[in-house]
Amino acid sequence: MRKQTELPDAQRLLDEVLVLGIRTGDRLAAEHLARRWRPRLMRTARRLLGDTDQIQDVVQESWVSIARGLPRLRDPARFAPWAYGILQRRCIDLLRRQYREGDLTEALHDADGAVVASNAERSDISSAFESLPYPLRVTATLFYSEGLTLHEISHATAVPVGTAKSRLFYARKQLRHYLDGES
Repeated sequence: MRKQTELPDAQRLLDEVLVLGIRTGDRLAAEHLARRWRPRLMRTARRLLGDTDQIQDVVQESWVSIARGLPRLRDPARFAPWAYGILQRRCIDLLRRQYREGDLTEALHDADGAVVASNAERSDISSAFESLPYPLRVTATLFYSEGLTLHEISHATAVPVGTAKSRLFYARKQLRHYLDGES
């Protein structure tokens, strides 16, 4: 599997400028940042949770936390991994609630990991990502689908860089194993 291109510097810089604008009270900057990030958060939540009707709620809860936490974000350049970290924690909270309520079957059933040519290939990759344990799936999704670096994944998932690197290694190994038909 090839890693998708990383978030271009211009987009990261725009996010940083918008965060700084929000800190100064610029409402337009807040609206623009929300419009830019909602589709990304929705896409990532769908990959982490599957196609459940609760994705919009999770993204909304995440965005409320993001908006409230922006004044405390020390480095606006770290917005992307910080926002994905908040989203990941909200997804885990939902999975825990579903597990406690005994409704985990809907929680983990769909995940796209790469752009593919055919529906069969998309289905295979989706199944391969679904087969990953949650920590490996988060790491692989953030790396391949969202273009985060290992340092950003480390920050987003609150684990050391070595752990993020190890999780990516094992995710690749399991994905390759699964896709080679050795499942």
